[in-house]
Amino acid sequence: MTRRCFVIGHPIAHSRSPLIHGTWLADHGLDGSYERIDVAPADLPAFITRLRAGEFVGGNVTVPHKQAAEALIDEVSEAARAIGAVNTLWREGGRLCGDNTDAAGFLGHLDATTPGWLDHVRTALVIGAGGAARAVVYALKSRGLDRIAVVNRNPARAAELVAAFGAPLQAMDWSARSALVGEADLIVNTTSLGMKGQPPLGLDLATLRPGTIVDDIVYVPLKTDLLVEAERRGAIAVDGLGMLLHQAVPGFARWFGVVPEVTPALRARLEVDIVGA
Repeated sequence: MTRRCFVIGHPIAHSRSPLIHGTWLADHGLDGSYERIDVAPADLPAFITRLRAGEFVGGNVTVPHKQAAEALIDEVSEAARAIGAVNTLWREGGRLCGDNTDAAGFLGHLDATTPGWLDHVRTALVIGAGGAARAVVYALKSRGLDRIAVVNRNPARAAELVAAFGAPLQAMDWSARSALVGEADLIVNTTSLGMKGQPPLGLDLATLRPGTIVDDIVYVPLKTDLLVEAERRGAIAVDGLGMLLHQAVPGFARWFGVVPEVTPALRARLEVDIVGA
């Protein structure tokens, strides 16, 4: 029997998850499917009922359902609880379970592209305080950094994030972000600023030290202005596409029983799709 999986959101046409999972299904010759399903917020409970009834083995959840889905399932992973959102669902022993794989995806990509990064990263600057920022600080805290400075245009949200996770996080003023650049070994942009169709991030990199890792979780465009300027100044640029690919691995493994690989060929397919969009 075909194992059906999904990604739900509203809107959902932009999702590249079917391309990722479809490639893995074909590579491994598995009898499975993965489809985009547009689910309006009011229809989410009814869709979860369909999942409970066995129509699907599991799937992914994206905006705007990541928080709402958490309240409709039976078991939530420690990561999803800490981050406050689920992005991966599956059925297990009659129960609906949920996880958040964004933190694992962030670390998986960083580990793969910058081996040994933790040897020289003690201070991180995280820009933003939304759901993506929560996943990133959860990930960085798990690796034992000495200091994680968080800046956000709305300082109250930065303060809330720091209060939720505690030390070694520190909330810093948005106006201090450019000064913090020179102190950071790792800089992560978790905002939509710099994304295609959005205003620029506008981060002054004058004090950036060569060898600093600059990670932008935006992947449209593949190389944001932040990454272009960071590379020009001798930094190590890490794009957001790898995080998207690596966060997909745990879900596929749960649904289909095979741990897939993030290969150069898969990344190349995604790059062509993004550039052609």
